[in-house]
Amino acid sequence: MSKKVRLGIIGLGQQGGAYAKFITDGLVPNMEIAAICDTDPAKKELAAATYPDVPFHDDYIALLDSGDVDAVVTCVPHYLHPEMGIAALQRNVHALVEKPAGVYTKQVKELNEFAASKPELSFAIMFNQRNNPLYRKIKEIVDNGEIGAIRRTNWIITTWWRPQGYYNSSAWRATWGGEGGGVLVNQAPHQLDLWQWICGVPKSVYAKVAYGFRRDIAVEDEVTAMVDYGDGATGVFVTATHDLTGTDRFEILGDQGKIVVEGSKTATVTRLNKPERELSDGMGMDDVRKLFMGQLKPEEYYTTETIEFESVWGGQHAGVLENFAANILDGTPLLAPGSDGINGVRLANAIHLSSWTGTEVGLDFDEDVFLAELNKRIAAEGQFPERS
Repeated sequence: MSKKVRLGIIGLGQQGGAYAKFITDGLVPNMEIAAICDTDPAKKELAAATYPDVPFHDDYIALLDSGDVDAVVTCVPHYLHPEMGIAALQRNVHALVEKPAGVYTKQVKELNEFAASKPELSFAIMFNQRNNPLYRKIKEIVDNGEIGAIRRTNWIITTWWRPQGYYNSSAWRATWGGEGGGVLVNQAPHQLDLWQWICGVPKSVYAKVAYGFRRDIAVEDEVTAMVDYGDGATGVFVTATHDLTGTDRFEILGDQGKIVVEGSKTATVTRLNKPERELSDGMGMDDVRKLFMGQLKPEEYYTTETIEFESVWGGQHAGVLENFAANILDGTPLLAPGSDGINGVRLANAIHLSSWTGTEVGLDFDEDVFLAELNKRIAAEGQFPERS
């Protein structure tokens, strides 16, 4: 194989077009565009004008069988990611799937199982936020035990404002049969992944979800979910698409410290000198009086650090592409293994199922029950085939 991975881009929409530009601009030095596929005739004209030397296909199987590509990235509607990932791996083509890995765990599990049977191939997912140096540092702090055992997490991520025109732009958008959901499957998969990547997979979830609350759509545009990690630790996740000014605030409280992230740009890390319970048990009435009078000296109990990184837009995505190519070329470990994609899909499914049933749902929920509920909603729309 050459020193550059020959990439096929399936879907020349917003994401596929961005990846193509990153590569042609030299942001991914170990990768080149070897083929493009799209079913839209207008994209064929665009590709011919922009990438005249790159072969174009209107059938992704033809691209996979062409022999022109070593790997593909799937920039297509969510339901198609597992299908295309499997088709690529079947033909010994490395696969980078877009987020989310799919719409429901049953189809993602099939993709993961097939990928596991092809360990010689690279299988990754575009979780570009894992390449954000701020979140990588936060994960390192948590994994190292610097804030102790996690006791509570909170993430409010409402910076996804979308006007009605956005939802009206395509017949498949914001539908159960075409897109598979709303904010949980379109805008928030990155946070659902990071939340679990950093804080661990919860045991269960109870959710209140609003469908078509502030937009004329069938799927969810507001979500409030509480998760249970076990041992008394809990977490809350809030997201919406109707908050014009939006908030992005992520808190992780441990028994020996705390991390507060604002805007996915700045983190304030507090490290206690001792576990919180020890500090509490060691305080007498004199200390309590000082506490009430504001006379306690913070430096005697904790230190505070502010962490901030400059993260240029596009750099994270280009970095994932470069890492994927490096994994193919020399075995560099993947930033986001494709098999991790099921975690966010499972949590999104559990949130939906909890809201549909009005019950707390374990993360080991029955996949067939979820799929039956999803198919009820697809059938009610009457626009798309039910899923299996």
